[in-house]
Amino acid sequence: MTHPPRVLSIAGSDSGGGAGIQADLKTFSAFGCFGMTAITAITAQNTQGVRAIQALPPALLAQQIDAVVEDIGVDAVKIGMLHGPDIVRVVAEAIDRHRLNRVVLDPVMVATSGDRLIAEETVAVLVSDLFPRATVITPNLDEAGWLLGRVIARADALPAAAADLRSMGANGVLLKGGHLSGPVLTDLLLDDTGSTAWEGARIDTPNTHGTGCTLSSAIACGLARGLALRDAVAQARDYVRGALQASAAWRLGNGHGPLDHGWQTRA
Repeated sequence: MTHPPRVLSIAGSDSGGGAGIQADLKTFSAFGCFGMTAITAITAQNTQGVRAIQALPPALLAQQIDAVVEDIGVDAVKIGMLHGPDIVRVVAEAIDRHRLNRVVLDPVMVATSGDRLIAEETVAVLVSDLFPRATVITPNLDEAGWLLGRVIARADALPAAAADLRSMGANGVLLKGGHLSGPVLTDLLLDDTGSTAWEGARIDTPNTHGTGCTLSSAIACGLARGLALRDAVAQARDYVRGALQASAAWRLGNGHGPLDHGWQTRA
């Protein structure tokens, strides 16, 4: 018997459909992967902001993960919003219990709207329990700055920031440069094989909600298909840039709109 690559998203639900598990499932489908979810929290949000967050019980999260892994199987995992320390510990225990590998951790801390999505006491547990278990972490510069306790505002600061994040236990670090100023943006990957930097022109669009969720999910799809991390990141970047360009003229909502996850079918 054969099956498509199987990717599990452990993340929060975005009622607006642009980020979280909704964005993850759209991305999995775009890459021909079979997507599954273990929902960590339910949010009430739209393009303008987050109105409410309700974390699900840790035991229910563990049951969701066990149910899909024990029956369907998992080739790669994407981890998104983990609101509290107990939720982080449940995910770490599940990774060990099921010997999950190819884990992409997007340390979601702040929404595109600026709303905080994670409790402060969760950060230390996220670092200690999940950084060493992840193949790669994918913070944006605000998240990396929060983790490191300093502002990262220039492209030439990325190598030192990535090295410092690795010293905190991360196996691989992809620093996303979308918050840099100027017309050219830089992303930097650092892992045991060395570092790779990608530069790209800034895409003029108000529709950036869910960009980080989409990128991390696309990386997980590449890993599930057997790509090396560097190749998975390169493929994921191309996909996200295409989704940003395809949705640039969209006007969905009155804030930060979503990406066009199905752009390849209309290209």
